[in-house]
Amino acid sequence: MNIFSVISVLGGLGLFLLGMKLMGEGLELAAGSKLRSLLEKITSNKFIAMLVGVAVTAVIQSSSATDAMVVGFVNAGLMDIYQSVGILFGSKIGTTVTSLLLSIDIKAIVPLFAFVGAAVITFSKKNNYKYYGQIAAGFGILFMGMTMMSSNFGFLKTSSVFAGMVQGMSNPILGLLAGMLFTGIIQSSSASVGILMALGMSGVVSLDNCIYIIFGMNVGACMPVFLSAAGANRESKQVAFCNFLTSLLAALLTSGFVLILEATPFSVTHICQSIPFLKGATAAQISAVHIAFNVVRTIIFLPLSGVLIKLTKLIIPDKKEKEDEITVYLDSRILTTPPMAVQQTEKECARLASLARASFDMSLEALLNGDKKAIDRVIENETVVDKLTNGITKYIVKINGLDIVDYDRKVMGAMYNAIQDLERIGDRSENICESARQLINGEAVFTEDAMKEIRALCETVQQILEDSLYMFTHQSKDPNLTEAVLQAEDQIDEYCELFRQHHIERLSKGTCSAEAGTIFIELLTNLERVGDHAVTVAFCIPYRHGANPVVSS
Repeated sequence: MNIFSVISVLGGLGLFLLGMKLMGEGLELAAGSKLRSLLEKITSNKFIAMLVGVAVTAVIQSSSATDAMVVGFVNAGLMDIYQSVGILFGSKIGTTVTSLLLSIDIKAIVPLFAFVGAAVITFSKKNNYKYYGQIAAGFGILFMGMTMMSSNFGFLKTSSVFAGMVQGMSNPILGLLAGMLFTGIIQSSSASVGILMALGMSGVVSLDNCIYIIFGMNVGACMPVFLSAAGANRESKQVAFCNFLTSLLAALLTSGFVLILEATPFSVTHICQSIPFLKGATAAQISAVHIAFNVVRTIIFLPLSGVLIKLTKLIIPDKKEKEDEITVYLDSRILTTPPMAVQQTEKECARLASLARASFDMSLEALLNGDKKAIDRVIENETVVDKLTNGITKYIVKINGLDIVDYDRKVMGAMYNAIQDLERIGDRSENICESARQLINGEAVFTEDAMKEIRALCETVQQILEDSLYMFTHQSKDPNLTEAVLQAEDQIDEYCELFRQHHIERLSKGTCSAEAGTIFIELLTNLERVGDHAVTVAFCIPYRHGANPVVSS
């Protein structure tokens, strides 16, 4: 054994894995919002879900990332097992794109991809261009690593131990186990199939030795889903098991079929050798079998997914679990796909906005209608608002540690600031409830004029809050809404100034008590602050192009 050959193989493997990671991350970042729009098309139709899974995995070049993301969605309650299984079927087909690319003989121009990609990353100032450079560089490094491995695997040809191992892999059981174990360790079917293709290119193995290993690798690729489901809810565990069950049944069924055909002219090897562009090309044959397995697996088992899910639920029965009272849309597994993590954060922030609005509306019920029960509901709601704000804040910090596009980073910064204002709207609502409690308990009484002024101010604040939260949750820069919010802000300021003057006049005339006056001024201050926070939230989201509209103070 030549030690330098071993070192070169290890170096090639390192380049191969690095290139795969760079290319996948670059594709994912470049796709950005397109990736989100794909996943928004998920429906109860399992065939559409399968196509979405193919598209998403073809984009991010990692079925493991797609699988982890799906488990995260199921755990967050955004998707049920029926939708998720369709996506998981598609992800297995999407991940075969890597092996298809690797089967193309472009060794002569591969270094050019690495050079161009590195040049773009080094000299480009825009992140979007850098992502395209990352794709090109990753693609080049991936192929260079594979070429390096295949060129130095030759020493294995003279190894009798390795030859015996390879021969043993022709046994279906041993081949399946070897493929499952190897892929389960490195947790990437694309990488494991790529390494197998490199061995094929070097002539160390033939398709006869690899067929069952390929099937086993596709079963081993389910390991990341199991790891993602650890600590998740019951349905997530069902998704992971159903995914494994499908792959295992497909591997066993296909292995049996291949074994039957082995002694006939229709064996897999004979078929591959009879196809012109596959004849004599072991790497291309391995890729073809890998693709065929996943396509056949989908054709046979996708229509039977309902039966598989029922079988899964028999093995892992449904169990009622305590719902997470804090976050609904956030899950750490989704962080493996940053564009989707950003989208889920936006949804959670919209939920927080709805809760803050509910707190304010309930506080007005207490203030204007004397509803004591509304005060308790506000306090209870505010506990959730505070916890949710803390949960979103921590999640945004995690997202900012990831590599995301410039616009998404700006949005996360805006969301970080917005949730602080939303939380303060909740705090102001609690303050309003305290004033309402004093009035309900008879500690002070407002004059009829004072009550009319408070009602007028509350109506205006309610309207600005409604318009502002609509702009925030829909990321809208509608000019009519913008003008309405700005006008309402001016109206609130005018009301507060005018009503303070009226208050002083009432005090001078003796028609208002000092206790009532103190509560009145506190209410003006709190309502005015709710309006200020609402305006800040309305205009926090940056434009994709150009600057934000100027907000008057």
